[in-house]
Amino acid sequence: MDKLLSGRRVLVVEDELLILMMIEDMLADLGCEAVTTAATVDKAVALIDAQIFDVAMLDMNLNGNTSHPVAEALVARGVPFFYSTGNTDLETRVGYRDRPALKKPFRHEGLTEIFTRVLSS
Repeated sequence: MDKLLSGRRVLVVEDELLILMMIEDMLADLGCEAVTTAATVDKAVALIDAQIFDVAMLDMNLNGNTSHPVAEALVARGVPFFYSTGNTDLETRVGYRDRPALKKPFRHEGLTEIFTRVLSS
């Protein structure tokens, strides 16, 4: 059986190293072989400009900066994405409230469900 993320190119924008390592492990379990990561807005936007991604997972707050420019770059290229956040104030998703948000801390099942939803829409 094909795994959910088999052959998919995934961008993970996350500034917490331990969370990033956990996410990478979970994505590997889902069959993802191509995970690209960024910890800053500038790095993420540069990666989006340079590469093609099938889906992205975006932390709302990157070291005190909003990830809004990253969301704009993803939308401009038609890359589906969802937010991952420890923030309870989802108002920070200005202009992108229609995008799903995965609340930290999350479990493997939650990550699987949100990737399934985002990739099928």
